[in-house]
Amino acid sequence: MIGGLVLAAGEGRRFGGAKLAAELDGIPILEHAIRAMVSVPAIERIVVVLGSHAEEVGATVNLAEGETVICDRWREGISAALRTGVEALAAADAIVVTLGDQPFITPEAIAAIVAEIDAERPAARATYAGRPGHPVLIKRELFAAVRALRGDSGARDLLAGAGVRELECGHLCRPDDVDTHADLAAARRQVVSAG
Repeated sequence: MIGGLVLAAGEGRRFGGAKLAAELDGIPILEHAIRAMVSVPAIERIVVVLGSHAEEVGATVNLAEGETVICDRWREGISAALRTGVEALAAADAIVVTLGDQPFITPEAIAAIVAEIDAERPAARATYAGRPGHPVLIKRELFAAVRALRGDSGARDLLAGAGVRELECGHLCRPDDVDTHADLAAARRQVVSAG
């Protein structure tokens, strides 16, 4: 079983609040990430990890297509959300991870990373012009190491040490994230220009 994991537990400090509930193209930012994950047939179970602003996000975002889990230790950083998600998907053979504040990640990019499930390496990740990003595929053999992660740096060093397979995905989507109101304004302009 391949699980889908959307990390959405952060405080949104630079945004000044619940950025994942902010609207982009008529729906909340987080909903874009969930819809992309839902659109990949190989993913059998989707978990959305909430933390800070969980009530506001939960009241705004349609979470019906995924299971919601709350990361009580979200203040520890992204590693806490990742650990929470891996625990929720412990029965999976592999987990594909995206970030809730990256609304332009496409089902095609997620599917391309999921397609690495049969490769020999224990992980795969998207790159954009050579820079590592998301989605990231983590196979079961790395779950214990993910559970040992601490801090706000995620699994980047772990993946590099494990010999992650990198796959260029810049032709499949934009990796822009929304951290500030200026980022949201830029994303809205992108939506208008693409339409």
